[in-house]
Amino acid sequence: MLAYTIQLYKNAYTGLSKNSWYLGAVMLINRAGTMVVPFLSIYCIQQLHFSVLQAGAIMTLYGAGALSGSFAGGKLVDKIGFYDLQIAALTGGGLLFMLIGFLHSFIILATGTLVLSFCNESVRPANSTAIAHYSTASNTTRSYSLNRLAINLGWAVGGGLGGFLAAINYHLLFWVDGCTNVLAAVLLLVLMPRSAVTKTIKKTAGAVVKTSAYKDKVYLWFIGLGTLYATCFYQFMIMQPVFFKIDWHFSERIIGLLMALNGILITVIEMVMVHKLEGRRDKMIYIYSGIALCSVGFALLNILPATVISALIVVVFITFSEMLAMPFMNTFWVSRTTAHNRGEYAALYSMSWSAAQIIAPFLGSTIIYYGGFTALWWLLGGVCLVSSTGYWVMYRGTKTL
Repeated sequence: MLAYTIQLYKNAYTGLSKNSWYLGAVMLINRAGTMVVPFLSIYCIQQLHFSVLQAGAIMTLYGAGALSGSFAGGKLVDKIGFYDLQIAALTGGGLLFMLIGFLHSFIILATGTLVLSFCNESVRPANSTAIAHYSTASNTTRSYSLNRLAINLGWAVGGGLGGFLAAINYHLLFWVDGCTNVLAAVLLLVLMPRSAVTKTIKKTAGAVVKTSAYKDKVYLWFIGLGTLYATCFYQFMIMQPVFFKIDWHFSERIIGLLMALNGILITVIEMVMVHKLEGRRDKMIYIYSGIALCSVGFALLNILPATVISALIVVVFITFSEMLAMPFMNTFWVSRTTAHNRGEYAALYSMSWSAAQIIAPFLGSTIIYYGGFTALWWLLGGVCLVSSTGYWVMYRGTKTL
C-alpha cells in the first residue's frame, strides 16, 4: 500500500517542465506572505474601527482595482510578454503593501487599496499565460494544479502565520506581504533569466490567432457562470473569517489555522486527484460537481452548531469544491487559445474573478447588515447551485467542450 501511494504521488508530479516548477516556486514565495487581504476586513473593523459596510467598501475597491488590473494585464501580456509584467507587478505590489500599512483614514486607505490591487492583480494574466506557455496538452491541468499547489501551500503558511502575527500586531502583515512580493520578483529573475525566456517565446511567432475572447460565445457563457461561483467562493476568504470571529467567537489564531487547513488539503491531495481524474470524464463534469460541493458547504454554516469541528467540516467541503472545479476551469480556457491571444483569454478569466471580488464584499456586507449571516449563507448556497446547474446544462448541450 505504501509503495502504491509513493508511486501514485511520483506519477502525479512527473512530466512537468522545469519552468513550470520555477513558476510554482515563485508563486510559493509570493503567496507565503498572503496575509493582508484575508485579514483586511477584520483589520478595518477591529483596528481602524470602520463599520461593516465601510470594510465591505474597502474590499469592493480591492476587487475594482483587481478587475481593471487584470484587464490591463491581459492587454500588456499580448504586447510585452508575460515575463516583464510579472517582474513589474510583483515589485510594485510589494512596495505598495508596505505603504498601505501606514494609511488609516477611510478615504486614503480606500484609494491606496484600489491602486494596490490594480498593480498586484495584474500579475494574474501574466502568470496564467506563462504556465500555459510551458505546458503541453497532456499536462496542462497538472501544470495549473502545480501552480495552485504552490499558491495554496503559500496560503497555508501565510494564513497560519498571519493569524499569529495579527494577534501580535496587524502592521506586521503589511510588511511580510510586501517583502515576499519583492522576494518573488527577485527569485523569478534568478531562476528564469529574461534572455532564456525570450528565446522560448520567439518559437511561437508563426502561430495563427483564433477568435477574440470577447466574441467567443461559449467562453462568455463559461465566464458568466464562473463569475457566479467566484462571487460565492470569495466569501470563504472575505466574510467567512468575519463570521467566525463575530458570530462563532473564534480567535484570530483559530481562524488562521482554519485558513491554513484549506492550503494543506490542496497541497496534499489536489495533484494526485487531478492525475487520477484527468481524461477519464469530460472536464465539465468535474466543474459542476465541484461547484455543487460549495453549495453544500455554505448551507452547512446554517445547519451545523457553532463549533470548531463544524468549521472544519465546512472548510473541507469548500476546499474539495475548488480542488475539483478550478483546475479543470483553467484547462477549459487554455484549450480555446493560441499563443497570440492567450493573454486576452487569461485576462477575461482573471477579470471574472476580479469582478467577483467587487461583488462579493458588497453583496456580503449588505446582506449581513440587513439580513444577517444566515441569509448570506443560504443565498450563497443557492447561487452556487445555479452556477453548477448552468455548467451541467452547458455540458449536456454540447458534449464536445
